[in-house]
Amino acid sequence: MNYLCAMLSMTVVYQLTGATLSKADSKKSTSKTLEVKTHSSDSPVQDRGLVVTDPKFKDIVLEHKNYCAKKAKARHFLGDVLGYITPWNSQGYDIAKTFGNKFPLLSPVWLQVKRRGREMYQVTGLHDADQGWIKDVKKNSKNTSIVPRILFDGWSYQDFENVFGSEDEIEELSSVMVQTAKNEKFDGFVVEVWSQLGGQKRQELVHMLSHLAQTLHQAMLKFILVIPPAVAPGTNQLGMFGKKEFDQLAPVVDSFSLMTYDYSTPHRPGPNSPLPWVRACVQMLDPESRWRSKILLGLNFYGMDYSALGASGDPIIGVRYTEILKTHKPKIVWDEQTAEHYFEYKKNKGGKHAVFYPTLKSIQQRLELAKELGTGISIWELGQGLDYFYDLF
Repeated sequence: MNYLCAMLSMTVVYQLTGATLSKADSKKSTSKTLEVKTHSSDSPVQDRGLVVTDPKFKDIVLEHKNYCAKKAKARHFLGDVLGYITPWNSQGYDIAKTFGNKFPLLSPVWLQVKRRGREMYQVTGLHDADQGWIKDVKKNSKNTSIVPRILFDGWSYQDFENVFGSEDEIEELSSVMVQTAKNEKFDGFVVEVWSQLGGQKRQELVHMLSHLAQTLHQAMLKFILVIPPAVAPGTNQLGMFGKKEFDQLAPVVDSFSLMTYDYSTPHRPGPNSPLPWVRACVQMLDPESRWRSKILLGLNFYGMDYSALGASGDPIIGVRYTEILKTHKPKIVWDEQTAEHYFEYKKNKGGKHAVFYPTLKSIQQRLELAKELGTGISIWELGQGLDYFYDLF
């Protein structure tokens, strides 16, 4: 514990107010339009000299759509990989069909379970469930499991109390989820509920989730649990889910989707997922490496654009990121301590900005960490990244 606290005592907050830009930066937007390759490559990014600490903006713009089609089904990372897909970033559906063999687990963000009354549950969001897409994915990647994420939507504190206090309630909830999976031909669920109670009622949650997992397993369905980081972002404090709960649930849960991203905030701008913090979150949960293969280390495929005005920040995805690169042509800087790239730019009358977004090098570093620690990977989410990212997997 002392070792981990010492490791996390680093200062990773980016001082946006101190950012400076050269006179040349404000003139770069007048340059000619940059070329973008739109065809696939015969070789992956690893062989094209693109996984570097000093990438040039023009190379990212030029190459970001240029993945290796010949190896679209080849796997480089052999641990479990879970890819999330959201209806609002529909590119993720196409990514899943193209690279599905690289993702043993795909989780469309479709579902909610609502409590309608005593022992009455309804799964909503099924209108988003695309059976044609599921068939296409399975046709291209026979070993990929479709495990939609399900939220406990609209639950009050009293709803949780009522369920925790009744085995009949838990059995009915489990039964409804199993029946939904069977009807829709799902392979299981990714369950996101832990953070809703803010760290309260941990043992009651463990009991309910253990029962749910066992019921799903009896029906030959997978149970994956979303968990918050074991070390609270920006602190040395323990998070809402710790080693005790991990040890209790690891024997019955197939995988844990560990949310090792969103480290920084607009009021504390900086890296999305500093590498020492990611390492510490895994080591805090499983210091003896008993269940590491069940941990899916979280990778963000989105970034953040922070502004010095009003301490604001907006999430950005690949399309917006490449637009900023084309317009402002910034110098991209590698932070060795956090293993992330960032750059600065200035909007007309909009003040200084700093952008933190994944790169081939930052992703490769996290894949190497996952291999070292013996974990898998979870990606939030496939529609937000750049096409050539998938060569790394």
